[in-house]
Amino acid sequence: MTTDALKADTLGAIAAADSPEALEAVRVAALGKAGGITQLMKGLGALAPDERLRVAPVYQALREEVSAALEAKKAALGRAALTARLAAERIDMSLPAAMQPVGTVHPISQVMDELSEIFADLGFAVAEGPEIETDWHNFTALNIPPEHPARAMHDTFYARPEGGDESTRMVLRTHTSPVQIRTMMSQKPPIRIIAPGRVYRSDSDATHTPMFHQVEGLVIDRGIHLGHLKWTLETFVKGFFEVDDVTLRLRPSFFPFTEPSVEVDVGCSWEGGTLKVGGTSSWLEILGSGMVHPKVIANCGLDPDEWQGFAFGCGIDRLAMLKYGMTDLRAFFDADLRWLRHFGFASLDVPTLSAGVGA
Repeated sequence: MTTDALKADTLGAIAAADSPEALEAVRVAALGKAGGITQLMKGLGALAPDERLRVAPVYQALREEVSAALEAKKAALGRAALTARLAAERIDMSLPAAMQPVGTVHPISQVMDELSEIFADLGFAVAEGPEIETDWHNFTALNIPPEHPARAMHDTFYARPEGGDESTRMVLRTHTSPVQIRTMMSQKPPIRIIAPGRVYRSDSDATHTPMFHQVEGLVIDRGIHLGHLKWTLETFVKGFFEVDDVTLRLRPSFFPFTEPSVEVDVGCSWEGGTLKVGGTSSWLEILGSGMVHPKVIANCGLDPDEWQGFAFGCGIDRLAMLKYGMTDLRAFFDADLRWLRHFGFASLDVPTLSAGVGA
């Protein structure tokens, strides 16, 4: 077959191809390993030099023309298929859209956002720290020396020390208080932070889990006293529970890292068998707090005669249970989709003080 005849036959077959499959067959017949044009190119080596110089440009032009025709036909077939698909598809806009199950924001994440919004309005920054802590940051710097009985109370998860050296012992943090230590050591007062995050203790029942969430607050400045602490907590409770009638009761307590230390109860009332924040017919303990111990301030390189402060801490999980009516802490970690769809929040339920932090 002459070159002109091969060209005519191939271009004719390309023009007649009515599907991608048919076009691919034409391409293989022309440019495949055993294709007609491929065989012509392979035969160039057997020709005399003068003959090779004469026919090689012809063969190359033929291959390029056929390749261009194949690409153009492929594009045309693609456009035709898309046009046919668009013409055949129909969407009835009068029918309601089928609602598919969507993910929800976990109550813990939602409450963390609510807390951050409330305290940001009070001028607090959000601070973070490592969950695997040194023994010094988690205990010693907080006025809890190795022989202190409070260490046993924390039911700590200890890591094996490197080479048996107790000074290198690490722990899963039992509270977010180490974040306070790291902040005081890295920033100059005045300091106003909250430290939300995961903490770990060896405990598990309906109201305790080995891993739970805690938020702590810290203020370091000159002239700080318990009155500042009480006002801050009242403002927080009013904003979080969205109740104006809030009464707090401060009871003397003991924490190694605060002096004096107080447990804080919030006034509650029973309505239809449900405990509601507000009133004074009942009391519910919600957090622990106090004035930062002078030894803790000194451990962080600050002068306790110049700087004072207060700190507080509470469980985020229990705040969520109290606000949104959950009864078992373990359900927070079960990953039950039915529970998440019931108690979860939509992605657009962003807490704002103007609209109310509660969703």
